[in-house]
Order: sequence, then structure tokens, then C-alpha cells
Amino acid sequence: MSTTEIRTPPNDLAFLRNLITVMAVVEVAGFVLQLAMGRSSFGAPLIVHLHAVTFMGWVAIVVAQAWLASGGALRLHRTLGGLALVWMLALIVLGPLVTLAAVRAGRTPFFFQPQHFVVANPATLLGAVGLFVAAVALRRNRDWHMRLQVGAFTMLMGPGLGRILPLPFLKPYAFEVAAGAAVIFPLIGLARDWRVRGRPHPAWLWTLGVLAASLIGARVLALSPTGDAIYANAVKGAPAAQADGRAFPKPPF
Repeated sequence: MSTTEIRTPPNDLAFLRNLITVMAVVEVAGFVLQLAMGRSSFGAPLIVHLHAVTFMGWVAIVVAQAWLASGGALRLHRTLGGLALVWMLALIVLGPLVTLAAVRAGRTPFFFQPQHFVVANPATLLGAVGLFVAAVALRRNRDWHMRLQVGAFTMLMGPGLGRILPLPFLKPYAFEVAAGAAVIFPLIGLARDWRVRGRPHPAWLWTLGVLAASLIGARVLALSPTGDAIYANAVKGAPAAQADGRAFPKPPF
């Protein structure tokens, strides 16, 4: 697909800023709901708290970047962009580590198969990283840059949406529903561009393709012999080593 910049309507940045802000509110609301219902514990392992701080910090950076760009504060936007790069590296490290820690300790949510969980979480993170890297590479092309940032954010919305949706009733595809529900946001962007520009921007199609590939690919890989081997190595020597990675854990009640 060509990356040639399409003429940017004057309210383009304001729309994308507002879309990112709504996404952030929804994401934070999921965790606030979890806390209000007593389903979160401050007694969780340290790595969980580090991951939570890093993840919420990323949400704050994305929102700040969107508002700075739409307000014309481009110098500060670029400066904060350097911090965003470092922050994404922290997510790349802590995301898989916290997933691995949960699976090894037998703390996989009971509506996810541990073997799928240990593959699918890194897969969606990898999709987010890919879209983020593309956004950075195309940072001089404003049309692509902000839309791909929305795409990267979309890939990371599963944890927040999963705390709002009734996932226990959505087995065996609870993970796909939680992560896939975020598709509503790029679809809103696509529909808006179609109305304003006369055609959807290709960045939205890339986002939809990466989201679909991540979810389908993770499901196929997790339930393959390779997935069996990944899970066996992930839980080797851990309390969960004797558990069937393809079986749903027992509910905590």
C-alpha cells in the first residue's frame, strides 16, 4: 500500500485525539471497575505492580502525545516521543514476564486456557509493537503516524475491556472477544475517514489485519504441537507443570 500522504482535513488531529482519549477512558474504566468490585488485590506480586504502572504510564503518554500534537506543541511532542520509545521497551519486557509468572503460578484466569494465554498475550503485544514501530518510522507522515498509534493502542486494550465484558460466559473464545472488542475504535476511524475523505485510510486496514492475524495466529499456534512445547517449557519446574495447558482452570468459587 502506498504511504503517500493524503491531504489532511483541518479537524483530523482533533478527531484522532478525541478517539484516543475515549479509548483511554474505557481502558482505565475497566481497571477501576475491577478494583471497585474487589477483584484486584494490592497483595499481588511485585512484577504485577510494575507491569500495571508501566501499562498505565503508557496510556498516559499516548493521550498526552495526542493532545500535544493536536495543540501544535510539536517540539514537546517529539521530546515525549523519545520517552515513549523507552516505555515501549519496558512493556516488551514486563508484558511477557507477568504473563509467564501468572501461568507458572497457576493463576491464569479461569476463562482462559493457560496454553493459549501464554501465547496470545505476547502475540497481541507483538502486534502493538509492530504498529508502534511503523508509526515511528512514518512520523513525518501525519496521516499514517497518528492512525498507526491508534492501532497500537487498539492492540493493548484487551486487559481493560476484559474487565468490563462478561468473559466467564464467553469461553472458549473469551480472549478473542476481549482483545477483538477493541476493533470498534479503528472501525469508527475508518467510517469517519470514509465519510470525510471518500475512502478509508490504509492505516486502518493495517490495524485490522494485524489484530486479526494476532488473534487467529495465536489460537492456531497455541493449540498445535509447537504450542504444547511452548507451554511445557514455560511451566517447567513450576507449580503448574502438572496442569493440562489446554484445560480451563477451575473457577475460584
